[in-house]
Amino acid sequence: MNIYKKLLAVQKEIKGLGKDATSGTGNFGYKYVTGAKVLEAIKPILNEQGLILKQEIVKVENERIDYNTKNGSKSEMLYKVWQKFTWIDTETGDKDENEFFSAGQNDWEKGLGSALTYAERYFLLKYFHIATDEDDIDNSERKAKEEEQDKKAASKKMDVCIKYLTEFVGDDVEKFEKVISHMNKTFKSEYKGFNQFKLEELESYIKALINKEKNKNKDLEKLANNTNEMEDK
Repeated sequence: MNIYKKLLAVQKEIKGLGKDATSGTGNFGYKYVTGAKVLEAIKPILNEQGLILKQEIVKVENERIDYNTKNGSKSEMLYKVWQKFTWIDTETGDKDENEFFSAGQNDWEKGLGSALTYAERYFLLKYFHIATDEDDIDNSERKAKEEEQDKKAASKKMDVCIKYLTEFVGDDVEKFEKVISHMNKTFKSEYKGFNQFKLEELESYIKALINKEKNKNKDLEKLANNTNEMEDK
């Protein structure tokens, strides 16, 4: 398989990515995909194909930018960076070179880092045509899968909670009725079984039970210690 077939295999496997970070606030805020998320999605596939990406700086120009803020004057450095990204097939040695330009403005030395990080993230997104959120043609499909996964996870948690409470009351009908009655009072409901409560209600009630048992055990331990001290005297 040549390098371009491998790159195509990478593109086929990657789906759209949801934006996972926010920059700025209010009307000036925007969401974006972090470099960490892009690399997390793409690196395992590149490793599988035996591909590495080499990032080189070809040329750098910088310019001091002075401006005023409500806290006074401020200066930053604007870095303009011309780069070359080279795909290398570790099996054959084949290469695919790509020129890329980016700019970054930040506090002095941070500007260059911003430009390089921006370049890596957007080179990967654009090279493999990875859509993000509103641009993602697979967005509805991806969201449906995520929702299905969330439902399955919630269902498993629900089963664990119901099992815990069922084992807690055991075969004691009176204890079961007391627990159900107490849960209905707590959550202002009129249910007759554990499976009718919401997951967050079950988790909250179980947490309270566990804390109560812990406190009870602490009291018993304290009582035992006091008894031992009295016997020693």
